[in-house]
Amino acid sequence: MGKIVALANQKGGVGKTTTAINLAASLAILGRKVLLVDADPQANATSSLGFDITGEGIYECITGQRKAEEVIQQGHDLKKLWLIGSSIDLVAADTELPKMDDAHFVVKRVLESVRDRFDYILVDCSPSLGYTTVNVLTAADSVLVPVQCEYLALEGLSKLLNTIKIVKSGLNPQLEIEGFLLTLYSRNRLNNQVVAEVREHFGHLAFDTIIQRNIRLGEAPSHGKPVMLYDASATGSQNYLNLAKEFLKRNKKQSSR
Repeated sequence: MGKIVALANQKGGVGKTTTAINLAASLAILGRKVLLVDADPQANATSSLGFDITGEGIYECITGQRKAEEVIQQGHDLKKLWLIGSSIDLVAADTELPKMDDAHFVVKRVLESVRDRFDYILVDCSPSLGYTTVNVLTAADSVLVPVQCEYLALEGLSKLLNTIKIVKSGLNPQLEIEGFLLTLYSRNRLNNQVVAEVREHFGHLAFDTIIQRNIRLGEAPSHGKPVMLYDASATGSQNYLNLAKEFLKRNKKQSSR
């Protein structure tokens, strides 16, 4: 049964979608069957992998127009990567979901229907903490939180962590923190202070791997490719492959407990 991992941070520009795309691709390169679900109405994960953002995807699954298996698309260049895409239509889900039966569990039902087909299901959440994101957290086994290396990085996490706490206390008691990933790192004093602060505050939950600022990471989406297929030698490629290896190592330890 595949593990469902939500990538969430209500603050934009922290590398959330970049991480969703490139961690998913790296896991696929390492031989795992991965489904990437774009649950952000901006649909950046969808377009960044070269797919049409006007096609049917997660919104049609949420509203019952399509089954998940009907909208899954295989990655163009990676045989072990699949996508359920998004579109601007998903904006309406936050107002439509509360009217549905078992409203908090709609996304869970969608993902459970295909869970056995994959090793991992990564869900790129919207930057907002609305009804759709809460639905994803209710469906997830864990949450991976990208944290930009910037001033007051920890203060910006309080709302997200409180939402996770609320979901864990009622809707999804099994929800865990997968880890905190430091992103957009540059070698300077401020960034080093943020790294030290995050690691002191979150301890073992902070990934050892750090994602550095890298121009190739910014260029790859315009070519419809994850960075390792755009430039395998780029720092960003190596960072995300290292993250995938660390992610798998952590999950191997957890499954052996």
